[in-house]
Amino acid sequence: MPTRHTSTATPEQSAERRARQRWMSILAKAEFGDLDTLWNNLPSKPAWTVVRPSEIGMVMARGRAGGTGQRFNLGEVAVTRCAVQLEYGAVGFGYVMGRNRRHAELAAAVDAMLQTPSRRDALERAIIAPLTLRLDEKRLNRSRKAAATKVEFFTMVRGS
Repeated sequence: MPTRHTSTATPEQSAERRARQRWMSILAKAEFGDLDTLWNNLPSKPAWTVVRPSEIGMVMARGRAGGTGQRFNLGEVAVTRCAVQLEYGAVGFGYVMGRNRRHAELAAAVDAMLQTPSRRDALERAIIAPLTLRLDEKRLNRSRKAAATKVEFFTMVRGS
């Protein structure tokens, strides 16, 4: 029987992992145009070497019946991934849904830059915060549209 390795991460490492998961999720879900504009507005950008060129592949998307029920295979979606190494050694990864190679490369570059503590706060303000705001606005608009189509049913009782 294979042995299972348990993680003995310190609280700092766990917090670091959660922070990275958060920003990678935001970079992956962001509209390419938004990310590209914010990237172009950065005052200084490091050079990087492509470690793994952008590759397009397919992954199985899974859903849940009713959002909380039994899992089922929904279908395959295209995903693009890329890995870059910045000139000062940090390695970043980008995974985005779709076939946009530049989006994956920019996501990888921003991931690598965010792993550098001296750059993190400025990048959080310049890229992650605006992308988060745009994603929240998009989610709110979707919720409003869905709420506008909601139908309330009620039952009337006869002859009481």
